[in-house]
Amino acid sequence: MLERIEEIRAEAGAAIEAATSSAELEELRVRHLGRKAELTTILRGIAELPAEERGKVGGAANGARKELEALLEASAARLDASELDAKLLADRVDVTLPGAPPRPVGHAHLIARTTRQIEDVMIGLGYTVAEGPEIEHDYYNFTALNHPEGHPARMLQDTFYVQSQPEVLLRTHTSPMQIRAMETQPPPIFVIVPGKVYRRDSDATHSPMFHQIEGLAIAEGITLADLQGTLLALCRAIFGDEREVRLRPHFFPFTEPSVEVDVSCFQCGGSGELAGGERCNLCKGQGWIEILGAGMVDPNVLGFVAEHGYDAERVQGFAFGLGVERVAMLRHGVPDLRRFFDNDVRMLEQFS
Repeated sequence: MLERIEEIRAEAGAAIEAATSSAELEELRVRHLGRKAELTTILRGIAELPAEERGKVGGAANGARKELEALLEASAARLDASELDAKLLADRVDVTLPGAPPRPVGHAHLIARTTRQIEDVMIGLGYTVAEGPEIEHDYYNFTALNHPEGHPARMLQDTFYVQSQPEVLLRTHTSPMQIRAMETQPPPIFVIVPGKVYRRDSDATHSPMFHQIEGLAIAEGITLADLQGTLLALCRAIFGDEREVRLRPHFFPFTEPSVEVDVSCFQCGGSGELAGGERCNLCKGQGWIEILGAGMVDPNVLGFVAEHGYDAERVQGFAFGLGVERVAMLRHGVPDLRRFFDNDVRMLEQFS
């Protein structure tokens, strides 16, 4: 029995030291030290041996088992280290290779880019950029802007009101910031206000949420000619140096006089005709494209901020408001305003 134990120890020890993988080592463990292994069977049968043999056989079998367990542990550590090195070598990443597939670089949305362009132009003219709340009070949105009670713009079919607070609404234009800006500083003031506005409209040229940029200039001696010159500089920066503007009489509650502003068509050059004598489809043969509304600030509006230094007898100025989506549609030939909000990557990638 002792000779057989020594043979098992020598045979198993040599096999364990020669093992080349963790899987092979596990197979040897099961074969030589598992429940059905010969050495395990010898240990279980010690109680059946004559008393004088039990101590020698038990000691030899336990010694062989401990020696094999130590060899298994040492070989496992050796093989784990070598296998890890081999795996790291095989899995090495070449960081100089491009991604597969390479991801396209993102870009600003067309509305954001158009807004930034208009802001850059106006900052160059000496204006500062301000922002205001999109949830507004009736006073700033209507009353202080000379909208009388019962004005159609105040009605539910045009405006989103907060149900629990009837004096609170989603602003219908960025014009409330005229009053808020004048409340924060005395004249002179030159400010533009970009931001989202909300109205109950939804079709190819209207959206329940869209973007506007408000402009306000108040100082001594400002005239309608200053408004025309400012808008001419803005339109030429956006639509090209050859553009002209014209002012047409109109009505807005918070300006007097009020004007609609047109820019000469940049597709037909203001002639109303394309090459070949066809009618220009962009300006519909008129040679002019309506672009924004503007006017001289109504003295009644200044009356709401008179205590902040806006004496209508001493200062005056102009205000204008334009839709960012309309500018972007005209510049880039987008036929439907809703395309800006569909998040269709095919459409957005055209303006990368």
